[in-house]
Amino acid sequence: MDVRRAAERYPGGDAAAGIESWHAFSFGPHYDPDNLRFGAVIACNEERLAPGAGFDEHPHSHTEIVTWVVEGELTHRDSKGHETTVRPGDVQRLSAAAGVRHVERNDAEVPLTFVQMWLAPLKPGGEPSYEIVHGIADSTPYAVPEAGAMLHVRRLGAGERTAVPDGAYVYVHVVRGEVRLGDARLGAADAARITDAKDLEAVALTPAELLLWEMAPPL
Repeated sequence: MDVRRAAERYPGGDAAAGIESWHAFSFGPHYDPDNLRFGAVIACNEERLAPGAGFDEHPHSHTEIVTWVVEGELTHRDSKGHETTVRPGDVQRLSAAAGVRHVERNDAEVPLTFVQMWLAPLKPGGEPSYEIVHGIADSTPYAVPEAGAMLHVRRLGAGERTAVPDGAYVYVHVVRGEVRLGDARLGAADAARITDAKDLEAVALTPAELLLWEMAPPL
């Protein structure tokens, strides 16, 4: 298990434009050849947008983009005609495939924080697609078969525990609160990269919310 702390993330964004970004993997000008991906995960960005701030239209391709809103509301528009509002508890996925453009904004009057995770597809190309699941339940994993991955959402009260999925690769991101994972104590925005996970539990030391990616080994 490789624990990565929130303080180790690469800073990004544009403070003058109301955008603050924190990157868990090599990203943009922060190139680290030893931190390019883990399993299918190639990015895990915590984004904070001030009211009225956002990312203007920009392209993506050959990427599965999964978004989880922590607080506030995210407005999404893309070149395939989708326009939605993503709120806490929703899972949004944009499959960029051969190419798509989108806009992400905070059109609300309160700050927005969201976690966006990029996964490498098993095969490049294809037709772009979009999906949003409102109010996903802890007991319902969200499958991203294009990347050979499954997202598990866990919301825990203090003292509660949950099993970490067994798997070749498991990526655990702490959205909020504190948890004990094996012998490690993790706080908000900390993450753990686990290889060959088996019989591991997460115990909430405070009320906590976790995102766990269960991933198959690469082909």
